[in-house]
Amino acid sequence: MTKLNSQDKNSFLYPRSYYYGQLKPENLVFNANLQEFAQKISYITSLETSGKLSPERAFRQIETLWKQLEDSKNNLEIGSDLSV
Repeated sequence: MTKLNSQDKNSFLYPRSYYYGQLKPENLVFNANLQEFAQKISYITSLETSGKLSPERAFRQIETLWKQLEDSKNNLEIGSDLSV
């Protein structure tokens, strides 16, 4: 059996997609945050579905992640200029 290096494991566990939007630093950072949010939501929902996490705890964790993503959007001022 072949050994997987750390890079391969991270690529498998935390897949990243390319960004095709307008190339601005704040957009790239927000995209990375959004992908991380989606990955964490996937883990939380899987744990809740399998009974390893209570619905209440899953909801609280998702709510916390949502607030963090919202803060990230506001701090990066994404969507603040309407002349896109």
